[in-house]
Amino acid sequence: MDTKEKGLEEYFIRDEPYYESQSNEILLATTAYLNKLPLLLKGPTGCGKTRFMQWLAWKLKRPLITVSCHDDLSTSDLVGRYLIKGNEAVWVDGPLTMAVKAGAICYLDEVVEARKDTTVVIHPLADDRRELPIEKLGRLFVAADSFMLAVSYNPGYQSVLKDLKPSTRQRFVSISFDYPSPELERTIVQQEAGVDEILAGQLVKLATMTRGLKESGLPEGASTRLLIHAAILFNSGIDITMACRAGILESLTDDEDMLAAMGEMVASVF
Repeated sequence: MDTKEKGLEEYFIRDEPYYESQSNEILLATTAYLNKLPLLLKGPTGCGKTRFMQWLAWKLKRPLITVSCHDDLSTSDLVGRYLIKGNEAVWVDGPLTMAVKAGAICYLDEVVEARKDTTVVIHPLADDRRELPIEKLGRLFVAADSFMLAVSYNPGYQSVLKDLKPSTRQRFVSISFDYPSPELERTIVQQEAGVDEILAGQLVKLATMTRGLKESGLPEGASTRLLIHAAILFNSGIDITMACRAGILESLTDDEDMLAAMGEMVASVF
């Protein structure tokens, strides 16, 4: 292991994560990495973006540092800050700085949730400069050759106030993700939850029905992740109706009318 990677052992993915390719995302992502280009993954929640990044990091044999972005995530959270230890202030690198120095993959999940000031450090890393300015240190770090910046967001769910600006998104190679085809989604549910083909197919059918409600008041249809949750509950002895209610329906909405409508869907499928 390279000396720059010491301390990052926990970020290496040792075993191959299960991932089923949907299109040309593997070719595009690996080519982007080889050419030092940043990556933008866009698509609905629970459709495999994070799992893909785990698989990519395993394939490239690079540590993966994932940051789940939120409203209070600031530049300091990404690059680092001074902390008081004993009688002195000690600088502690943030996840982005760690990745830049060690040549790791830094994955900012749901990047639009972060505070707007984070673009100050994202922009110079996402163009041909590949530089990380840290104002508090008065230093400029050039990213290691093996460093990769990857971000994700859900364009169908974000509000106008939380969308990626053109000045940000046009720095990235963009890959669109969507829910898998019914056949592939059935295979994924079978593999991940250990259920038979018939049940997996029924769950996929239910998911397709809920996704049809997106234009009728439901923010998002059932994701592949939720299907796996319901399948795991069923495989652990939970009644299928209860498993669907807890694993899928209640995670989609609190609206009683919508829940009742989807409950009828469950009854029609099972």
